Amino acid sequence: MGKSLLPPDDGGDHITPVDLKSALEERYLAYALSTIMHRALPDVRDGLKPVHRRIIHAMSEMGIRPNSAFKKCARIVGDVIGKFHPHGDQSVYDALVRLAQDFSQRYPVVDGQGNFGNIDGDAAAAYRYTEARMTEVAALLLEGIDQDAVDYRPTYNEEDDEPVVLPGAFPNLLANGASGIAVGMATSIPPHNAHEICDAALYLIKNPGAPVEELLADPAHPERGGIEGPDFPTGGIIVESRASMVETYRTGRGGFRVRAKWEQEDLGRGGYQIIITEIPFQVQKSRLIEKIAELLIARKLPLLEDVRDESAEDVRIVLVPKSRTVDATLLMESLFKLTELESRIPLNMNVLSQGKVPKVMALNEVLTEWLGHRKDVLVRRSRFRLAAIDRRLEILGGLLIAYLNLDEVIRIIREEDEPKDVLIATFSLTDNQAEAILNMRLRNLRKLEEFEIRKEHEALSAEKAEIETLLASDDKLWQTVAWEIGEVKKKYAKATELGRRRTAFADAPDADLEAIQQAMIEKEPITVVVSEKGWIRALKGHISDTSGLTFKEGDGLKVAFPAQTTDKILLVTTGGKVYTLGGDKLPGGRGHGEPIRIMVDMENDQDVLTAFVHDPARKLILASTAGNGFIVPESEIVANTRKGKQVMNVSLPDEAKLVVPVMGDHMAVVGENRKMVVFPLAQVPEMTRGKGVRLQRYKDGGISDIKCFALSDGLTWEDSAGRSFSKNKDELIEWLGDRASAGRTVPKGFPRSGKFSG
Repeated sequence: MGKSLLPPDDGGDHITPVDLKSALEERYLAYALSTIMHRALPDVRDGLKPVHRRIIHAMSEMGIRPNSAFKKCARIVGDVIGKFHPHGDQSVYDALVRLAQDFSQRYPVVDGQGNFGNIDGDAAAAYRYTEARMTEVAALLLEGIDQDAVDYRPTYNEEDDEPVVLPGAFPNLLANGASGIAVGMATSIPPHNAHEICDAALYLIKNPGAPVEELLADPAHPERGGIEGPDFPTGGIIVESRASMVETYRTGRGGFRVRAKWEQEDLGRGGYQIIITEIPFQVQKSRLIEKIAELLIARKLPLLEDVRDESAEDVRIVLVPKSRTVDATLLMESLFKLTELESRIPLNMNVLSQGKVPKVMALNEVLTEWLGHRKDVLVRRSRFRLAAIDRRLEILGGLLIAYLNLDEVIRIIREEDEPKDVLIATFSLTDNQAEAILNMRLRNLRKLEEFEIRKEHEALSAEKAEIETLLASDDKLWQTVAWEIGEVKKKYAKATELGRRRTAFADAPDADLEAIQQAMIEKEPITVVVSEKGWIRALKGHISDTSGLTFKEGDGLKVAFPAQTTDKILLVTTGGKVYTLGGDKLPGGRGHGEPIRIMVDMENDQDVLTAFVHDPARKLILASTAGNGFIVPESEIVANTRKGKQVMNVSLPDEAKLVVPVMGDHMAVVGENRKMVVFPLAQVPEMTRGKGVRLQRYKDGGISDIKCFALSDGLTWEDSAGRSFSKNKDELIEWLGDRASAGRTVPKGFPRSGKFSG
């Protein structure tokens, strides 16, 4: 019988009560720390997460060097998960693939052979098909690992040891960047140019504590060098101001706007097409083209005719404009706004300081820690070499004694039962020296060998003195670190193919935002119809006869006017608020449209007063029922949110009643009491918001209508039968007065409706 799963029946319930809150806190904290330390955040010293470090270490253990043969990725992944990293094989392989992709890594750490994926987002082949070996970058990261350069710790099953951190002769954290999401924190570091990082590091060695501003390349000090900004493997153009970049590097948080690189290709006879040759970092090309095609079908890109992907090894996306008259810059600006042809690459320099403490670091702090690590590695390697020299000098000293007393040594070895002890006693040798003499080959007894040993002894003694001098002087240590960094800088200099800067810098052109907005909408004629009860729709085309329009029962036409889909439609409510709707966003002409209230946040006690096409050059007069009014420039009342813009301050029972375009130099105001006053427009103030001033005085009732006109042309109106009446300047004398007067009874023939238009 197998082991019983039932608890022992000894009367006890074997249940230990645990406080749920503390248990959850403790366990979640353990999980969070494990994620932060052992999964998501890179170490500031070698710029690697544990999985990447283990992949490189496993390759090193397998002897897969940059100059050795390629080995199957399946073998590498097997070693990594078997010895060092007990996680999923697919996740380890994904990490290995990313290290080999030249469009993901600025300086690939792994040299891959086979299908390792592409910029279109296609996955790599399975690990049984692909092969890999280290690149020179990985070799630099490992340089000195066999010389006690770093600490080791036991692996998860304590069968092997693994390095806590790599020596990191290459500035990997900044050069290749990193990204990861832990618990409660994330990291995102874009790649940079190794030549520039080395320049900044060398400057920091000469000027410890230098601020971030001095580590960045400055046009005023080109000789100093330094970091210009991120350098992406896929190129692109950074359109970020220097001030913004300085702030980002100073705080360790921020971002960079990156745009695709494009050029205009002349097709002759005035025609052209746009060629995109570089796209922003980590944007999938196939998805980007799909998105542009979707926008094209949805008619969101009226300036674009077609998009084609003609890429082979290099990126080549062809954009065909609608016509040769299309402004290429305007077309590209509209694409930058709508697609990932412009993307924001974040910087969040959240890394493990000393491999233990997660913190957001500034650029100078990151470089300082890397330099400190390089100095520690140098000291440890020097001490390791010193110990090796001491051991060798000890043995060489013993061998020299043997040569000087060769006959006696041979006699002792031939005749004594315990030659080792006798040798030690006779010549005052150490155990190691005696062992070396006994292990010496007969062919080494040549006279020449003594000369060789003396030569080696002298060379090693000189090297020992050199290393001791180095370890005794802080300045010399820093000089050596600087020399090592200088060697890396030479290897990855901007003059080399791998080291050249790929990402350029430019200022984004100051394009007219209004024009870009227009470029994103297909221009078509529409007729906007607003009903009495506040329903809105847009019919296709310009319709002059609105008598055939149908409405819901009890509803009717309030206002209808022609517009274009590119126009802004302004709605004014009785509460003095103005809302803005895009002509392209209005519901179609089928049915009765939609209630305006669901498109904007309108108060329930307010109704739509009027609607019209926005003309930024125009000025309007707003007037309330009580007879107050003011002039407002139309460009000041456009609202960009659902909440609208409060322009006229009114409180019930007073309401906004009239919106009239300003023209001429005088205005005529008619009250419900059929009295009219005419006064100069100059007496009405221009404001962007307010209650306004009194236009006409009433005992009871309110305002009926307003008309602006030029006094020299006279005042005209139409009666209900469509007949036109006119009063010239002299005939208007009795109505001419000042603002806020009561006025005189309207002239003969004035419409009964109290309106100037019958």
